[in-house]
Formats: sequence, C-alpha cells, structure tokens
Amino acid sequence: MKEGNRKNKNVSSSPKRTRPVNLSGPSGSRHTTLSPPPSVSVLDGEIITEELGLLEISPKTNPRSFPYSVKQQCWEKAEKVKGRDPDRWRRDPLGNTIFRKLVGCPGCLCHDYDHIIPYSKGGESTLENCQVLQATVNRSKGNRTDISKAELIQRSSYCRVSGRDMDLLELSAYGNVRHGQDSGGCKIQ
Repeated sequence: MKEGNRKNKNVSSSPKRTRPVNLSGPSGSRHTTLSPPPSVSVLDGEIITEELGLLEISPKTNPRSFPYSVKQQCWEKAEKVKGRDPDRWRRDPLGNTIFRKLVGCPGCLCHDYDHIIPYSKGGESTLENCQVLQATVNRSKGNRTDISKAELIQRSSYCRVSGRDMDLLELSAYGNVRHGQDSGGCKIQ
C-alpha cells in the first residue's frame, strides 16, 4: 500500500460541545468567534460560576455546611487566647484551646464548625447557629441536644500546651510567630 493512499481518521468517542457563534462582527462581516466557556469553581462547598465577567454565587448548594464567610465570622466570635494572635488561636465554649490551621482532624487542638442546633433537627447554617468546637467534642456530641456542658467537658481531649509548643506550631504552620497585643511583659518605649 502506498503512503499517499492512507487516510488518517480522527475518531473521537466523546460528543462535541458547541458554543454560540457570532456570525456578524461589528462591520457586518461574517467572522466566527466563540465565547469563552464559563469557569466553575467550588469554594468551601459553594459553587461559584463566572461567565462573561459576572460572578454568581449559588446560595443553597449545600446548606448543611457553613459558607466560608460564616466560618470566618464564627471564628471571630470565639473567645481569644490571652497573649496569642486571635487569627491563629481561640478557645471553644468549653475552654479548649484550638488552632486555626487544625480543622477537621481528631487532635486536641483541632476544631470543627458546629451547628449549635443540629442540622438534622432543623438547625440552619447561619452565624447564630455556629460555634467552633474541639473536634473530638463535636463528634461525640453528634446531633444530640440533651447533652450537658459538664458531659461535653468530660469528652474533651485534654492536652497541656506550653507557650513554646504554641510557638513551634505557629512556626511550622505559618513560618513565623505572632503574639497578641495583650501578651504581657515589658513594653520598651
């Protein structure tokens, strides 16, 4: 068989997608231009689509999880740890120290964003129904509302963390150590 007689065939098993085509340009000529495909991304459980420069957020894509903005505000309303950067360290309602970078893990410094009134019992994913809670406590609480604060404290993972330990965690997670304004000690003027 000769080289010139071979036919190259591109066979594709996937269907072709087409976009709207603009057949008349500004001068009336028939240039073909395809509009760019919309970009879609997921940000912390919220689907965000961007088409033609417009940003649209779908509010009820996953009502069970808290939106990113609610998580930020929920962190802000938690109790601060004296002498520590409040963007990195907080206390949950039971007094457990938690570290911002440790979310969703089972350790004693880890936390979850908890529905005060469980989602399964009609609790909404709003700031008023959100609290940061040590992860082990949140998981032992489950969807119970009849559990006492004393019982939750008993279920807390206790760990004694020194200031030096906190410094090492910050250094490894953020690359630096920042102390809060109320860190004590002398202020040189």
